[in-house]
Amino acid sequence: MKKLLMATAATALTAGAAVAGSHGSEAKIGVILGFTGPIESLTPHMADSAELALSEINETGKFLGGMTLTPVRADSTCIDSAAASAAAERLITTDGVVGIMGADCSGVTGAVLANVAMPNGVPMISPSATSPALSTAEDNDLFFRTAPSDARQGDVLANVLTDKGINEVAVTYTNNDYGKGFADAFIAAYEGLGGSVTANVPHEDGKADYSAEVGALASAGGDVLVVLGYSDQGGKGVIQAALDTGAFDTFAMGDGMYSDALLADLGADLEGSFGTLPWSEGEGTEAFAALAEAAGVNAESSFTRESYDAAALLALAAAKAGEASAAGIAANILDVANAPGEPILPGELGKALDIIADGGDVDYVGATNVELIGPGEAAGTYREYTVTGGVYETVQFR
Repeated sequence: MKKLLMATAATALTAGAAVAGSHGSEAKIGVILGFTGPIESLTPHMADSAELALSEINETGKFLGGMTLTPVRADSTCIDSAAASAAAERLITTDGVVGIMGADCSGVTGAVLANVAMPNGVPMISPSATSPALSTAEDNDLFFRTAPSDARQGDVLANVLTDKGINEVAVTYTNNDYGKGFADAFIAAYEGLGGSVTANVPHEDGKADYSAEVGALASAGGDVLVVLGYSDQGGKGVIQAALDTGAFDTFAMGDGMYSDALLADLGADLEGSFGTLPWSEGEGTEAFAALAEAAGVNAESSFTRESYDAAALLALAAAKAGEASAAGIAANILDVANAPGEPILPGELGKALDIIADGGDVDYVGATNVELIGPGEAAGTYREYTVTGGVYETVQFR
């Protein structure tokens, strides 16, 4: 899945009506996220953050001679690959988007890539699809992500548990590409550090009763229940059932479990629980937070920084190409994302457009210290947190 586009590949992407192009003074960017489904409390903030980057560029009036970037939203559902593919197809064939910010959950992201993006030659940058399998997926050099792979998060979470002296855990994961990939990575890392996994039990999202899963986990035992699921559905349901039965009272959680909605519903019972999720710190993160606050966008929700960065990269790649076309964007994402070039932070997209227009290079740092490595994905850092007094409290960054 190498990202060094050959000239022949770039030429091929320009062929055919399926490749979306700019229409007059407007270029459309697809924003496909699970506005319904197991992370629906998170996606509005992600979409707002992506659209914040597009609005910032529009306000400069400097994008490709005054062309306007217009976001077009579509629902991935997070879990229904057929629905996500149909929604993405409409974005391309009906709306004429030149790039896609999304999708979000790993399974639907893989489906959109294989079924829609590749056949139509349209690039996509996911802010939150973290399955390790996406690192080696066939993509025709069209897929990028601003969130790091769960191959690394599994290692980070394993180290958090080990550092806490927790040597025996039970694991439950949402039964899809994200959950299975995350669980496999975590278990390999944890056992490699000497930890013991008493049970590894999948759960389905959308069930009304998780007593069977919790029963199996409780029978196996463990000091902590590791929950690698979604905060709005199965993961929350498993935690609630575990609390109701007294099976577990401390939970270690992956990134899909981090949400204000979970704290609002269960915060008092999560005291002392902890977790990890992609997060960043530094000048770029602070710049994004200030920008988001001024615009009324929730910067503290999951994957908001990554969403801003994904949309900004799509726009800057089009500027670098000199045209709002799918092929132009795909061929220039790495050029604007990595060194060499002038470092660009949130709020400095107009500056980036000036540099590009003058023939210079930019190194988009963004809100997450962007550096796209290997197969066009983020190296990333992780925030370790605990639930203390009903709020998320940062322990450290790893």
